[in-house]
Amino acid sequence: MSGKVSKLAYKPVGLLLGIGAGTVAGFVFKEVWKLAGNDDDAPNATDEDRGWTEILVAAALQGAIFALVKAAVDRGGAVGVRKLTGQWPN
Repeated sequence: MSGKVSKLAYKPVGLLLGIGAGTVAGFVFKEVWKLAGNDDDAPNATDEDRGWTEILVAAALQGAIFALVKAAVDRGGAVGVRKLTGQWPN
């Protein structure tokens, strides 16, 4: 299978994996926030009752979790495509 074909084959798989990764990352963030924070709900940037520090820490934690989960899922998907096709999806 050519590189173009494996790349095209990976696109829909990558899209589905990305949606799943977002769902998993959202769940993981909520659970981590419950453990780390004083509240069950993470603050929104426009939440008047929350301070700058809490809002920025929540945003940084959420971003780190989303990036970590997305990278792990993307890498796993690429490895899976290589095993199936013999080509790395660039």
